[in-house]
Amino acid sequence: MSSADLQAVNAALDAVIDPNLEQTLAELDVPREVRLEGARALVELTLGYPAGRDDTLAKRIRDSLLVVEGINEVDVDLGWQIVAHPAANSAMAVPGVKNIIAVASGKGGVGKSTTAANIALALSAEGARVGVLDADIYGPSQPQMLGVGQQRPQIVGEGKAQQMIPIEAHGLQTISMGYLVTEQTPMVWRGPMVSGALKQLLTQTRWDDVDYLIIDMPPGTGDIALTLSQSVPVTGAVVVTTPQDIALLDAQKGIEMFRKVNVPVLGVVENMAIHVCSECGHKEHIFGEGGGNRIAEEYDSALLGALPLAMSIRKQADGGEPSVVACPDSAESGEYFAIARRLAARLWQANNQAEPVTVFEVD
Repeated sequence: MSSADLQAVNAALDAVIDPNLEQTLAELDVPREVRLEGARALVELTLGYPAGRDDTLAKRIRDSLLVVEGINEVDVDLGWQIVAHPAANSAMAVPGVKNIIAVASGKGGVGKSTTAANIALALSAEGARVGVLDADIYGPSQPQMLGVGQQRPQIVGEGKAQQMIPIEAHGLQTISMGYLVTEQTPMVWRGPMVSGALKQLLTQTRWDDVDYLIIDMPPGTGDIALTLSQSVPVTGAVVVTTPQDIALLDAQKGIEMFRKVNVPVLGVVENMAIHVCSECGHKEHIFGEGGGNRIAEEYDSALLGALPLAMSIRKQADGGEPSVVACPDSAESGEYFAIARRLAARLWQANNQAEPVTVFEVD
């Protein structure tokens, strides 16, 4: 083939739209290698986020190149390379962690912890190395949701050099205050003690080359949220809400808090968006409709996805096998996978636009 044909292939490739960011490959400046062998095009792309289970982009590339004159076969090899946020590169506040994502909510009861667990499991299934830190010191729920039970983390080192080895759960590296106390032990602590406990969980855990550390935040905008946001390089935040007006008001406060401490909100997840009757299939928006999309538009963010009010999600989380593990091919799990890919893609985009920052400690 002539060089003009290679130019035509690259031009067609430039126009392909990434399904998770709705931008062209040219706009995203995705690294590529294109070779031609007769009428066969071989394309290798390196994304900045994992997409091991989804073939939407590969299919779009094939469809686009097969209309190029002289091309009748297309091989697509999609790889990815997850890099650390510039702030983490400069500060190294949490060794062994490339990117920190806070999953937050303005109020309790909106499904934040269930969402955090399923997002983490989805990112892992897509091919990333993922850690989960349960930052809800007063009410840790990840040990139950991830089926860890009464395990205790191994302690290595001595004195100030002591570290905890994360407990593995469904392929995730996990740490939680729930591993260090019994289920019946209430944490009757004031704010400074809670903030200190969070810092210890972050910095005294031996994370092993984690691409994404998902932090399950406590509800609200109190001490833990402020400590986390201002003492470590948080790459971005995800805000979980229901469509209910009261929940949206609290979600707005959470978004405003992250904006005040210069943490980008990567997107909004609308939980309990719709209920489908298991008997007759009737669909009903019990808590309202479209609230997550409205708040995302108001704050120039994105609606990462909307999840149904489904008994299966609750049962699977309570049983220690969240939906993505228990039923990876279900419609609910499919939505979690889509949310995880969009989140990782937007984080990649944010990293490309970010500048190294100085992380400061909160007294």
